[in-house]
Amino acid sequence: MIASIVTLLVVTMLVFGLSRIQGDPRSLLISEDATQKQWDALGQELGLDQPVYKQYLLYVTNLVKGDMGDSTLQRKPVAEILWSRIPNTAMLAAAAFAFAILIGVPLGVLSAVKRGGFWDHGVRSFAVLGQAMPVFWVSLLLIYIFAVGLNWLPASRNTGWTSLILPAIALGWFGASGQVRILRSSMLDALDSEYVRLARGKGVSARAVIWKHAFRNALLGPITFAALTLASLITGSIVVETVFSWPGLGLLAVQAVSNSDYPILQGVILLTTFVFVFVNLLVDVLYMAIDPRIRIR
Repeated sequence: MIASIVTLLVVTMLVFGLSRIQGDPRSLLISEDATQKQWDALGQELGLDQPVYKQYLLYVTNLVKGDMGDSTLQRKPVAEILWSRIPNTAMLAAAAFAFAILIGVPLGVLSAVKRGGFWDHGVRSFAVLGQAMPVFWVSLLLIYIFAVGLNWLPASRNTGWTSLILPAIALGWFGASGQVRILRSSMLDALDSEYVRLARGKGVSARAVIWKHAFRNALLGPITFAALTLASLITGSIVVETVFSWPGLGLLAVQAVSNSDYPILQGVILLTTFVFVFVNLLVDVLYMAIDPRIRIR
């Protein structure tokens, strides 16, 4: 908990410092022909006439209230713009997460159960290849095969749900591969444990041994990885959203950089940091729920 609070404070300090390094915020919010009186009035409104530490406290207070300032390009509240993009990123992250779990979990179990065999080697090759391939390259490959070559799916967003398939696969590919490797390792440890050997000795069916005894006791690592994967899907969708023109937070951040709309960029950074910290806290809670011996320090 303390580490999470410290992380949020450090990020807010960095974002606040970067906003001041860019120069006087008034130059982005007021026209060049503004009078000195207007300039001073805006500075007083923004708290720029206060010491730096008071400016930072005002900045944090506004963040707690949901006030992230205004976009220099759109002249709208940053929070309003972010909220308009959050559903799209959440939808993409949820679809990618579902893909990662639906592919990663069965293949991880299959690889462990069939260890040393054809299926094991095939699944492990898929996992290694999936984690070695850059997301950008995977995205372009999917577009080339399914959008350009076969013309089965759209390469960019349209009004249909099919436009979600390719970006979800591209974003969830790495997570699925990682889930395979984590779950395979945990399953192998569980299958070699004494309680599984005892269950087999008692004549328990192979299905019950795999899913009731081994799988349940192999979930700690995979659940942790799945939670962190979900956080990374939300916070790391910049490449996929840009390639597929998906109107989420990632594409918004890229557009903010291109347009020098720094308040928007700062808002995206703060929001994604909060999501990542929140998910890490959730992982700690899951740890305690799964294994009561674990205590949050």
